[in-house]
Amino acid sequence: MATGVAIDDACIEKFNTLKLGKTNRYIMYGLNSDHTQVIVVGEGPADTPYSGFVEALPANECRWAVLDFEFESKDAGKRNKILFICWSPDTAKVKDKMLFAGSKEAFKKKLVGVALEVQATDASEIDEQAVLERVLANAR
Repeated sequence: MATGVAIDDACIEKFNTLKLGKTNRYIMYGLNSDHTQVIVVGEGPADTPYSGFVEALPANECRWAVLDFEFESKDAGKRNKILFICWSPDTAKVKDKMLFAGSKEAFKKKLVGVALEVQATDASEIDEQAVLERVLANAR
């Protein structure tokens, strides 16, 4: 990675389980305590509502997440898209924001099958309706 941050193999394994096994709604990722490795820091079971995912995001810390986003499409009915969420709240430490931003692309490239990236710095950008609008606009 550009920042020298490594990726724990468990991150990719958990992503593949979400993508293929549909056993989780989301996997949340962060950095270990010495900021040298991306690790899994949380996950939500498949029946977790979107609001449960949003509640799991820390108010003052950056996170990446993959989310199995379920929505209704006018043309195709019930659909799912795997989203890569970059959560970087305004209240997070500047050093953390820089590390997360600098490591994002290399990490995202390892997650084969992500349909859309969503970057959010506050609650309005991660609101379910705002995310749905982005997903629907991307699906056209």
